[in-house]
Amino acid sequence: MKARLDAIDWHILKELQDDGRMTNVELARRVGISAPPCLRRVRALEEAGLIHGYRTLLDEKQLGYDVTAFAMVGLHSQTEADLIAFEETVKSWTIVRESYMLSGEVDFLLKCVAPDLQSFQNFIIRELTAAPNVDSVRTALTIRCTKDEPVVPISLS
Repeated sequence: MKARLDAIDWHILKELQDDGRMTNVELARRVGISAPPCLRRVRALEEAGLIHGYRTLLDEKQLGYDVTAFAMVGLHSQTEADLIAFEETVKSWTIVRESYMLSGEVDFLLKCVAPDLQSFQNFIIRELTAAPNVDSVRTALTIRCTKDEPVVPISLS
């Protein structure tokens, strides 16, 4: 069931996506309500699971992660137990930043960041292709990021 949100809830979500560090007083000012009910609404949105958390987005290149690549993984078996086992293995790999189970010819798409090409190659050869149930791996190195919008599109009418 989709959440039932009013215009103020939507406005709160949009403002927090744009700047999750603002104070509750500033958030309340931006959405046009007083601070106590704003805080209650934010807590209700958190408790309902609409807000998963707050984080700071870092520039990986400036921190020494020069390689961003994708690995397309095919598995031998797609039984539920095998899928769960692979997902658990993926969670242990720090080089993998995002993982998606897909339909079609590829079972998983992994977004990886690494300090250099050698580190990424070592991961592919020593860990990913050696993992249980992995049948095939294809990789693609990124040339540049042309869009990075890690937020949900919210338009306020």
